[in-house]
Amino acid sequence: MSAFVVATSIIKNLEKYAAYGKAATATLATHGGTLAKRGKYAETLTGSGEHSVVAVLEFPNLDALNAWFSSPEYQAIVPLRNEACDMTITSYMVPTA
Repeated sequence: MSAFVVATSIIKNLEKYAAYGKAATATLATHGGTLAKRGKYAETLTGSGEHSVVAVLEFPNLDALNAWFSSPEYQAIVPLRNEACDMTITSYMVPTA
């Protein structure tokens, strides 16, 4: 069962956000993860939409996703992430048919 992350952000510092994005992307491959999509906020169709950007990361399974998130490599850049943006990170499982 594959899994993915949706990370929505409100950018506080664009330069630091770019550095965080580059550093975070570099941590994915070790855990089988990839950056599937990223985009800028366009409009809210329903509910609230307070973020300015979104990224979707794909992993082979939830264990790999959680291993990436808790890895020393990713956790080392959390302070940079917190300086760069206010981020909400959610994980999802993709059921097999």
